[in-house]
Amino acid sequence: MTAVDLLTFGEALVSLRSAGPLAAGGDLTMHLAGAESNVAIGVARLGHRAAWAGRVSDDELGGYLLRQLRAEGVGVDHVTRDPDRPAGLMFLERRTADLTRVRYHRADSAGSALSVEDLRPALAAGARVLHLTGITPALSDSAREATRWAAETASRSGALVCLDVNHRAKLWSRDEARAVLAPLAGHASVLVASADELDLVGEPGADEGSLVAGLLARGVATVLVKLGADGARAYTRDGVRHAAALPVTAVDTVGAGDAFTAGYLSGHLDGLDLAGRLRRAVTLGAFAVAGPGDWEALPRRDELSLLDDLPPGSTLR
Repeated sequence: MTAVDLLTFGEALVSLRSAGPLAAGGDLTMHLAGAESNVAIGVARLGHRAAWAGRVSDDELGGYLLRQLRAEGVGVDHVTRDPDRPAGLMFLERRTADLTRVRYHRADSAGSALSVEDLRPALAAGARVLHLTGITPALSDSAREATRWAAETASRSGALVCLDVNHRAKLWSRDEARAVLAPLAGHASVLVASADELDLVGEPGADEGSLVAGLLARGVATVLVKLGADGARAYTRDGVRHAAALPVTAVDTVGAGDAFTAGYLSGHLDGLDLAGRLRRAVTLGAFAVAGPGDWEALPRRDELSLLDDLPPGSTLR
């Protein structure tokens, strides 16, 4: 095995999507979902070597998840098939044009049984970047320990560790999340959060400036604050830089934050400066919201410039 550019791990879900209210019935379409797999796909589509590790059910649904990842060029050599636990499910309904609701069925799933032993081979193979989210440690005690171990191991090896807070209120409370994520942030070189998530890795009630200053003092090199339609802020020891969002028609906002992170990490892997990394991050975020699905609309490398200076409704012939 040779080192990959990016390694991530977590729970891959089977997403069943409805175009209208679930209670009304209707057709469901099946998709791969999961914050970590979204990032891996985004990075792989831009030509980097990405790998995903974790546990999937040893049935047709687990096979579907692996097939989708392989089809997108994501390495799955270190995935464990679990014969005793089911795949996690996510039901997503487009309740109105402006409101999407998500319901999870992931208790005791294969992904929630993730352990340190599942990750040892993938970490031993090496990676330039390890991407973590605050979702995985919320799944179970063993997944929490696996996340902590991976962060410590990767940071000691010299890999860049990226932590996206990605708080899921249906999985754990803010206090529970803070108790785990604040220590975990000490192993990260890049920390990603929305403005209302920053206090989960710092002092409750502190303002953004104080929270960022605390993270930089602990060794985090870059703090990225996602602002949705307002773009993003990037804090480093040299100061703060703002990147505006690209103007697009929003179709589906699910997965936009993961796309942003994938773009930023791709820029890092390509050696871009901070402005270039942010530009790629907001570009992938724009692609994500401009098409349906968590990751389906993400660009290939030769498509990165498609949104540059094109008026709405353009057709390329």
